[in-house]
Amino acid sequence: YLVSGGVLVFLSLFCLADGGKLLVVPMDGSHWLSMRSLLVALSQKEHEIVVVAPEVNLNVKASEYYTLKTYPVPLTEGELGERLHSFASDLFERRPFLQRIAALYEKVQAISELYISSCNSLLLNKDLIQYLEGNKFDAVLTDPVVPCGQILALHLSIPSVFFLRGLPCSFDLQATQCPDPPSYIPRTFTDNSDHMTFIQRVENFFLKSAESFLCNFAYLPFELTASDILHRPVTMKELLSHGSIWLKRMDFVFEYPMPMMPNMVFIGGINCGKKKPLSQ
Repeated sequence: YLVSGGVLVFLSLFCLADGGKLLVVPMDGSHWLSMRSLLVALSQKEHEIVVVAPEVNLNVKASEYYTLKTYPVPLTEGELGERLHSFASDLFERRPFLQRIAALYEKVQAISELYISSCNSLLLNKDLIQYLEGNKFDAVLTDPVVPCGQILALHLSIPSVFFLRGLPCSFDLQATQCPDPPSYIPRTFTDNSDHMTFIQRVENFFLKSAESFLCNFAYLPFELTASDILHRPVTMKELLSHGSIWLKRMDFVFEYPMPMMPNMVFIGGINCGKKKPLSQ
């Protein structure tokens, strides 16, 4: 029901049109695999879909369900795979807390450079931007973990729909003005629950400050790019605050309850779209 409700809310964007035009700026990897199932459903509703992706990527391939537009990037497929694998392995490696933060700081710098390079290649591709400007899209569907799609949505002056699991440093909560008290909302990597001791709450408070520093460092290049493209100073919080609908691949079965805003729709069940019985 959560999946159906989320898709129905999304489809309501096109209720006045006999088949809307959707521009999709995805994030690669598992993020794309979940998003693709939504695009299949939208295509079957006779909506026209254009997906924009770098020529060098892991999973975004041509399909009968959408038109794929690619752009060149200064990266080989081997380099891309190596960087993403290195980043992911550090995320799941069990280490002492401070060592995890130090390793994450180093990897965030490398992965941020990768994505900002790809983003600049898209936004500075005059032929592709001219094509997108001339197509009069109704909305942009994008994963805001990499905010390039949102920069493009503001440049094209069209509404954006976010499709995501979550954002670093609670940018989603900041952008939508959700309450996010550090005494109640556990920070990433602490392994705390929403029932914390006093010491855990103090630790949580200090980590929130460290998170802000790390994320400001990682996302500053995107803020500078957005400011150049939109010709005005832009912060990540302001950039994401323009999101019309947030489709969140989560639910309160696996997450602790938290405040949510009316334009946030939980579609955690979409991750179970492809199911098969377990073996004996």
